[in-house]
Amino acid sequence: MDMQKLSSINKRKKIIIMTLVVFLCAAIIVGIQLKRNSSTNNSNPVNNKLQTTVDVLTVPRTGLMKRISLTGQTVPEAQVDIAAKYAGKIIAVNTKLGQWVSAGDILIVQDTGDADISIMQNQAAYHQAAADAVTSDVAFHASYDKAKADYQKALTSYERYKILYEQAAISRESLDTSEQTMLGAKSVLDSLVNQMNANSVPSVIVSAQATASKAQYNVEAIQKQREDLVLRAPRSGMIGYRLAEVGAFATAGQKLLSIVDNSNIYVDCQVSEQDLVALIVGMDVNVQIESLGKTFPGKIVYMSPANDSSTQAFSLRIALTNIDPSVKTGMFTKTVINTIVRPNALVVPKNAVLDKNGQNYIFVVNSENIVEQRIVQVGARGDDDIEILGGLTDNEQIVISNLSRLKSGMTINPNFVTQANRGDNQ
Repeated sequence: MDMQKLSSINKRKKIIIMTLVVFLCAAIIVGIQLKRNSSTNNSNPVNNKLQTTVDVLTVPRTGLMKRISLTGQTVPEAQVDIAAKYAGKIIAVNTKLGQWVSAGDILIVQDTGDADISIMQNQAAYHQAAADAVTSDVAFHASYDKAKADYQKALTSYERYKILYEQAAISRESLDTSEQTMLGAKSVLDSLVNQMNANSVPSVIVSAQATASKAQYNVEAIQKQREDLVLRAPRSGMIGYRLAEVGAFATAGQKLLSIVDNSNIYVDCQVSEQDLVALIVGMDVNVQIESLGKTFPGKIVYMSPANDSSTQAFSLRIALTNIDPSVKTGMFTKTVINTIVRPNALVVPKNAVLDKNGQNYIFVVNSENIVEQRIVQVGARGDDDIEILGGLTDNEQIVISNLSRLKSGMTINPNFVTQANRGDNQ
């Protein structure tokens, strides 16, 4: 009985083990088949292509828009610094900070005492030199008149002696003496005549007059120096800087005052070469001054003809209109300009263009929804778009999303979009 029970138990165990082995083999076979089916499906190019859905855009000609942002700083119509030309003590200050002054107003006076004394000294020297010039002129003409008279007298005497000698009334010695006297008088007269012939005014007189003129120039120079000790407003404006007190000593070149004219306010900006082509003189713009929370209308009035060699940027000036007293010099500004960089251009989204190995590519879709990778030549760049100069024609269709999944020759599932509702994700 025990042997029969034991045999029955062993048979049951063998049946269970065989059943488990059968199930295990079946599971392995099913797994292998499923793996093969999955591999077959993945290797099917048709199924794979049909799973790629992309946004497709028809490319028309339109304007390439760009948003140009300019930062700048307000500058006044004029800002003039007033500095001492000569060293000297300040004896009067006739203005204060914030005061409006007009052109010609006396602002600061330095001590003019030394200049006054120097002027009087040089005026005396000039008067003396002028008097010496007159004396020299009178003396020369007196000498000339005397020399002329002496020569005429000596010539008459010589001619008379010559007649008497021919009549044997006088000796040869007397005639020679008379001739020598005449020649001496003629030499003195010729010397004076030669001075007059060399110049319409005799040299001695010219020298005296030059000395007088030099003295006069000295007087004028000292008078000009005295005038420069009185500092006047070169133009109208408000005193924006003051470093001058009565009794202080100003050195030559020291800045004492500054006049600011805010009657017109400008904004100076730096513009890149890429943005410059979209801007023109006379263009209306809006300038925002963030510290005031206000926006002011303006107009571009100047663009530099050459770039700054240090910054490689161009200078641009905007004139503000309808400003109020709250606008001061030196405020920071921001100007945003939305403009068309290229009118009637072939424009595509930036994310539709791939850059590989220095060349630009796009994916073009044909009528059978097959994509072609094509090399294109790009031009100007806007904020979101880029100009295509070559490699694409009007109204062709391009892919603008999921570019990383595409290869030339693939069939795609197109989702047609327009410029207005296109997506910007690659």
